[in-house]
Order: sequence, then C-alpha cells, then structure tokens
Amino acid sequence: MSGKGNHIFPVSDRLLQRSDKESLLNQKGLVVWMTGLSGSGKSTIAIGLEKRLHQDGILVKVLDGDNVRTGINNNLGFSESDRKENIRRIAEVSKLFVDCGIVCINCFVSPTKEIRQQAKDIIGGTDFYEVFINTPLEICEQRDVKGLYKKARAGEIADFTGISSPFEPPVIADIEIQTKGKPVEKSVEELYQFIIKKIKS
Repeated sequence: MSGKGNHIFPVSDRLLQRSDKESLLNQKGLVVWMTGLSGSGKSTIAIGLEKRLHQDGILVKVLDGDNVRTGINNNLGFSESDRKENIRRIAEVSKLFVDCGIVCINCFVSPTKEIRQQAKDIIGGTDFYEVFINTPLEICEQRDVKGLYKKARAGEIADFTGISSPFEPPVIADIEIQTKGKPVEKSVEELYQFIIKKIKS
C-alpha cells in the first residue's frame, strides 16, 4: 500500500489496468483451452494457430505439458489430486496472461468436465473458450509418438486417459474440431477463423 497524505491507496489502484494493455496490443486477452486425447493433435494445431495469429500481429503464449510439467508443475505427479492442482495452476497462470491482454493457447487432456469447469471458473467464462480436438482413439494410438498408449496397454502406465481412465468429451464445446481425414492446416484454419473474431471483438 502507498500513502498520499492521510489516504491509503491499494497497489491495484495504481497498476495499469487490463484495458490499458489490450489497447496497447490492439487485441483482447483470452484463453483457448484445447481438450482431447493424448495424440489428438492439440499441440500441433496450437503451434499452427500461434503462427497464424503471430502473422496477424497477435501476441500469443502456448502452454502445454512440456513447458508446464518441467517448470511450475514439476513437483506434481499424475494422481487425481495432482491433476486437479496441475490444472488449477495452469488456469491461474493463464489468467495472468489474459490480464495482460495476451492470447493464451492451452493444450491439456483435462479429461473430466469437472476439471475443465474448474479452469473456466478461475479464468472467467467470458475469457474462456473450450475447444474439443475430436480425434478417434484408434488414430491417437496409431500416432503414439511417445509410445504412451503402448505402455498403457501393457499395464506400464496406470490411469492413462482413454485406456484405463475415462475421457469425458465436452457436451457443448465452444468449437469442436474433428480431425479425422483432415489435414492439420485445415484444422488450424477452422480454429483460427473462430478465434480471431473473439480476439478482435
């Protein structure tokens, strides 16, 4: 707190506001929350979307398991409580980005409706766009770049989403991207056309 005469002003009253930063960037801060099975293409589509938005002069940050699990969440495992805490922290960090007028693209399996609702409640419904990357399990298993499905089928990974742990698809996502039989570029363009209107609204 800071005093001026006999008056005390909270720090929040002296900081630049979100509207100041959005005005500077000429964009609206928001979160694109991509949910889907491991191997569904979330990160690949996110990278394509980031590049597409960057070309438009939009400031973007992509968050996924690689840059979150090795940093802010490197002390968390994969128990139910740790998964909830993982999403809670991601949502809180995302909210900070949004408050700076930045577009935050998040790529997380986030398998249950409860856990996605938790993220939405933290970030705020008006800034949260749920994107369902709908890729059939068999295609995800065919990709299996990291060999995770193979290990899960062999019982080497417990509680693996889609195999030994359920995935609850969104009932009504803000947008659903069906990737089967579709080139990545088309999925990226479909999501771009949806989200650019929100950023510039």
